[in-house]
Amino acid sequence: MKVRVLFILFSLFTFFTTNAQCAMCRAVLESEDGQSTAKGVNDGIVYLMVIPYVLVAGMGLVMYTKFNKKKNI
Repeated sequence: MKVRVLFILFSLFTFFTTNAQCAMCRAVLESEDGQSTAKGVNDGIVYLMVIPYVLVAGMGLVMYTKFNKKKNI
């Protein structure tokens, strides 16, 4: 159990450089000097990609706690 928790924490707090832009956005943003807008767009795309996974994980946690709650007799 501890290994599973450590793996989840490690994977949550380990960030990798990602390129999540579509081909058209990338072509337009690469022509710009400084690349600050490209980095901002990339971060926004990754942010929007993470939200559904967090929501599904939250719903799973609620369902898990609801169905595995000890019954008081």
